[in-house]
Amino acid sequence: MTDPTGPSGDIDPTGEIAAPDEVAVPEQVADPGEQRGILASSAVMAAGTVVSRFSGFIRSTLLLAALGGGLHADLFTIANTVPNMLYILLAGGVFNAVLVPQLVRAMKSDADGGMAYVDRVVTLATLFLGAVTVLLVLAAPWVMRLLLDSQFNDAGLAEQRQSAVDFARYCLPQVFFYGMFVLVGQVLNARGRFGPMMWAPIANNVIAVGVLVVYLFAFGPASPGEQHGAFSGSEELLLGIGSTLGIAAQFFILVPYLRSAGISIRPRFDFRGTGLGHTLRLGVWTVLFVVVNQAAYVVVVRLASGGTAASSEGTGITIYSSAQLAVMVPHSIITVSLATAILPRLSAHAAAGDAAALSRTLVSTVRTALAVVVPFAVLLPLIALDTSQVLWGHGATAATYPRFETTVSLFGIGVVFFTLHYLTLRGFYALEQNRTVFLIQCVIAAVNIVAALVLVGRTDPDHTSPMLVIAYTIAYGVGSLISFTVLSRQLSELPLRPMLGFVARLLVAAAAGLGAAWVVDLGLDELLSRAPGAGGWWWAAVEVMVLGLVDVVVLLLLARPLHLREITSVVDTVAGRLRRR
Repeated sequence: MTDPTGPSGDIDPTGEIAAPDEVAVPEQVADPGEQRGILASSAVMAAGTVVSRFSGFIRSTLLLAALGGGLHADLFTIANTVPNMLYILLAGGVFNAVLVPQLVRAMKSDADGGMAYVDRVVTLATLFLGAVTVLLVLAAPWVMRLLLDSQFNDAGLAEQRQSAVDFARYCLPQVFFYGMFVLVGQVLNARGRFGPMMWAPIANNVIAVGVLVVYLFAFGPASPGEQHGAFSGSEELLLGIGSTLGIAAQFFILVPYLRSAGISIRPRFDFRGTGLGHTLRLGVWTVLFVVVNQAAYVVVVRLASGGTAASSEGTGITIYSSAQLAVMVPHSIITVSLATAILPRLSAHAAAGDAAALSRTLVSTVRTALAVVVPFAVLLPLIALDTSQVLWGHGATAATYPRFETTVSLFGIGVVFFTLHYLTLRGFYALEQNRTVFLIQCVIAAVNIVAALVLVGRTDPDHTSPMLVIAYTIAYGVGSLISFTVLSRQLSELPLRPMLGFVARLLVAAAAGLGAAWVVDLGLDELLSRAPGAGGWWWAAVEVMVLGLVDVVVLLLLARPLHLREITSVVDTVAGRLRRR
């Protein structure tokens, strides 16, 4: 639920004349064969992510329909978020960012193709994650005290605090299964098997949906009074154990794919003198990176819990995280898939000392991702209310879904900055410059914490979630600027000016799409106001689809005259296939 991880001159990167005292920088074009390979790998992962996200939306809709969007839901959401957050804090950064480059090197340089290295890593991770998980379950009350606002120490919220602790005990075993899932998934990624890791979370969502359906039948949607109260023991047992079973399932689904990839894991305890020390030294900076990142997220969760604790009308972590889930769809489908596919290639380019190839691959990937997320972010304020009604206008939140609108609207800009920053970091990881990543993240975390404390401290509980989104946007705006600028100075082949020109042209196309969608929206509002049954979530879905289609059509029409190659190449490919058929 977290990733918690997000655009001078208007020189056309296709080669227009620069100013007299400057040199025109040619556009960075990735090798066509490599780019096709990246897109092919990304397509497999994106397909899995689309299905996973769709099932995730069903889960989110059912969760909000069952629990509402207030304190009642926040108790479960915080406890169920803790395992993912602690996994990222304890091991996730090392598994995600450090092991992939090391696995690639081991497969290329070791006589056994890296098999012994994989055995040792999996053995060490299993021991570490198992021990940590047991300790965390025992420490559940102290973990929740760190994450819950001080208002939960009041006697009036004692039952709610206990529900949060009970949920944490049921959910904290997920730390082990999260860790093993990502570790095994990254081993498969290093072998070129990208699909299983992207498809496996669907099993988690299917189980979660089943648990929530049973919950709704057994206990029904939370009433307005219950949405500020605690849970019963049976409710805690069903939701807590059901959530952990889903995370366990997505790990166990990956295990058979190891054998099909030619990997047979055997326990090995000969850790000394085997290269793990180098991996762990690299991991030190990554661990520090995630410590800083998760420290900021702890502040966000704690501030958010205060919003719903203070008022039944307050907005908190459930609204914040649900909106983030929805708005992160383009990032999750496009950016994460691209980043996962390019990291082994970037690592290989870095190992070969080919800075030009690394630069071409990274720049092309960044532009492709921005071509999707920027128009989406620009359109988002227009469709935020309708999107909120479609996703959350049911059951316990049927009358309160407008509380999501502002949070959803504001998240779009933050996702653009996060996307640029996220992809740029892949370049640093490939170069093994983890210390630089840590220092940049310190700045991001500091900005996020300070902005969140100031903004939430100056607002009422109703606007807690929107203020946290603004803090997130400010932080990643600063972070993306720093990370891209620093990397562009280290890689002379990574030009900043052509990228700014591309973003400027993309914003022109996105603004035109927004304008056209707004005009159509005026007509739809008039039309739908006269239609029978207007105002339901299905009408809202129609509006979102129509406005999205208008925006996409305008974007496609303007892509060629504005030299948006990342869009026109896709159009040309699709058109060519249609002509051949």
